Amino acid sequence: MGWFGAGERRSLGRSFGWLWTSYAVSSFGTRLAFDAFPMIAVLVLHAGPTQVSALAAAGAAVGAVVAVPLGPWVEFRYKRPVMIAMDLVRCAAVVSVPVAYALGLLGFVQLLVVSVVVAAADIAFVAASGACLKAMLAQDQLLVANARFESTAWTATMLGPPLGGAAVGILGPMATVTADAASYLLSALGIRAIRDKEPAPARSAGPRAGDLLDGWRHIGTHPVLRPLLLNSVFVNGLIMAASPLLAVLMLGPLGFAPWAYGLAFALPCVGGLIGSRLSRPLVARFGRHRILRVMGTLRACSPVGLAFVGPGTSGLLLVMAVELFLITCMGVFNPVLATYRLELTPQDKVARTLAAWSVTTRTGIAVITALLGVLAAVLGTRTALAVAGVLLLATPLLLPRTPAPERAAVPEPTR
Repeated sequence: MGWFGAGERRSLGRSFGWLWTSYAVSSFGTRLAFDAFPMIAVLVLHAGPTQVSALAAAGAAVGAVVAVPLGPWVEFRYKRPVMIAMDLVRCAAVVSVPVAYALGLLGFVQLLVVSVVVAAADIAFVAASGACLKAMLAQDQLLVANARFESTAWTATMLGPPLGGAAVGILGPMATVTADAASYLLSALGIRAIRDKEPAPARSAGPRAGDLLDGWRHIGTHPVLRPLLLNSVFVNGLIMAASPLLAVLMLGPLGFAPWAYGLAFALPCVGGLIGSRLSRPLVARFGRHRILRVMGTLRACSPVGLAFVGPGTSGLLLVMAVELFLITCMGVFNPVLATYRLELTPQDKVARTLAAWSVTTRTGIAVITALLGVLAAVLGTRTALAVAGVLLLATPLLLPRTPAPERAAVPEPTR
């Protein structure tokens, strides 16, 4: 079997199976509807580039701000009901779009509001699901679970957008939005099927004023989590901010067909499957701190090559090679980071810490995207891509230099 077989097929129990199934369904629904809102804004509402950019940036940024008080709110409630509620909120918000369209009432403001609601609910769901996962599994099972989530996410990213594009071409843009809404409903049903007793919240009194910043306090005072968050903000921000610029370059001056552009990003997602399966055996052999530093460094090396993309087959192959290398490194790095973060966070602070992490990274992505867009307008798209690539080369300096001290084993929570 080698590295690919070690531990990946071990059973994590029926409850995790339902949680994983719910994650898979909602992930595929979301990726199926990838870029559906910008497409609806352009094709249905005839929005211009400024409105489309505002929809992408403002929805995520405002949603992150709205989600700030949700961390403490989630922390002191049973997590599975919160996850079900967030799935239902996302379902209702997303399904309102095709309903309004059918009634002839759809407007740009509704798309913006729905984007904000979904972004805020996403953060609350992630916070609750992380706490749920940590309580559900033993510590030595967390990396296996996070690797499975990572491989599922990349599979959805590889298959969802092409299938969604085909569905839009055949059935129209509302088809994928409706499928996305249905996926949230199916996710809620999957979580509802988990029958194991859930541990009681840390306390029953509910959040206090001081709880609002506890997640950031935990991260800010931790010698490992603090640099990992800073690294995540800049790496994710620079990578995500470069994506629309690369789309402008490839679909505009370089003259790539939309199918070729989609292929350039779909096929390299195979690297995410490879990386996620390698994460556990690599950690077992080299240790998680070394893997975080090595993979965190390697993933920063290739994106600068995107500034040199040219037309034709050679340009397409360059994009695919850069993305494959980047995504493979991320496939290893991401589940190790997610596991390390859970291990270094007490059970009674998991939801607040994950909410603070999500709010910070999403806000950072929105800000960096806006700044890089301004830079592209002033200096040109290719120059902005080069600047993003060069800045990424410096991000390994933000990775923690020393591992976290080993902690004594804690009793497993009540199942």
